[in-house]
Amino acid sequence: MAIIKCPECGHDVSDQAPFCPQCGVRIAGNVTTTPPPVPNQTVTPTPQPQNEEPKKSNKTTIIVSVIIALVLCGVMYYFYSGAQSTKEKEAYEYAMQSSDPMVLQSYLDTYLDAPEAHRDSIQAHLGLLKAGDEEWTNALVSGSKSALEAYLEKYPDSPHKAEAKQKIDSLDWITAKNLNSADGFEKYLEEHPEGEYVDDAKDALKGVKAKTVLPEEEAMINSTFRTFFQAINTRDEASLTSCVSTLMTSFLGKSDATKSDVRTFLQKIYKDDVQSMLWRLNKDYKIEKKEVGDDEYEYTVEFSAVQHIESTDDSRTGDHHFRITAKVGPDEKITMLNMRKLVQ
Repeated sequence: MAIIKCPECGHDVSDQAPFCPQCGVRIAGNVTTTPPPVPNQTVTPTPQPQNEEPKKSNKTTIIVSVIIALVLCGVMYYFYSGAQSTKEKEAYEYAMQSSDPMVLQSYLDTYLDAPEAHRDSIQAHLGLLKAGDEEWTNALVSGSKSALEAYLEKYPDSPHKAEAKQKIDSLDWITAKNLNSADGFEKYLEEHPEGEYVDDAKDALKGVKAKTVLPEEEAMINSTFRTFFQAINTRDEASLTSCVSTLMTSFLGKSDATKSDVRTFLQKIYKDDVQSMLWRLNKDYKIEKKEVGDDEYEYTVEFSAVQHIESTDDSRTGDHHFRITAKVGPDEKITMLNMRKLVQ
């Protein structure tokens, strides 16, 4: 007989007891008795062989990973360094082409580690620009066209280029207005075809032309009357009538005169006693002009002439002085002509 633990409640009970007095579970013939362990016997586990291969594999993986990481860092640094170098080079080229001191200063502030040659070039360029700014101030304060032109010649790419040209444009316009002549306004338009005052200059030129007889206009008038009186001297009817309009407002006091009236005048002036006739113009023209159309003008002319006659009648032989009033139209034809004999 042996004392055992009830398998149900753990109460001490005889292995011969039919039931557990504590919980009533069946004991006798139902529980197998486990022999007690042998005292002082230590069970030593059998050592298992260690697998060295995974450790070696893990170490290799780590080394390869480190190498790959270093390579990647090197590649990234290479491309980053190259990108920075390219960016600096582009910024340098842009700054060297710029005329804005702020652009150059920005390069110096941004690229502190730029090549020394680049930084030296930028600083030298910046120094020139600053010197140019001082010269610009002096030119502007002087108010002189020649000073502004000299500045532009020295600094053709100056950031003040547009302002300098505008200032020169204004100075030339003031000069043209002060002259108030066709030559002055034409010179302004020639030198500043896109100037700020082009429209004003064109209007002023038109106004001056409407009042001012230009040298070429005076030459035209002289040619017209020289031809007219030379035709009288040579009794050339065709040449004489070519100088006059088809219908004249007045000719020697006759209104609405025609070319036929001019031919009649030529026939009458050569009387039977006249041996020769010579008209000389004194060219003392007084000319007024009036605009009668778009850039078309009518000219009112006064001048004196001398008629020299050789005649069989001694009383008519000699010089006879006349004051002539006439008008010439835009087509350079005489539209009116009257003569008054002067008493000497």
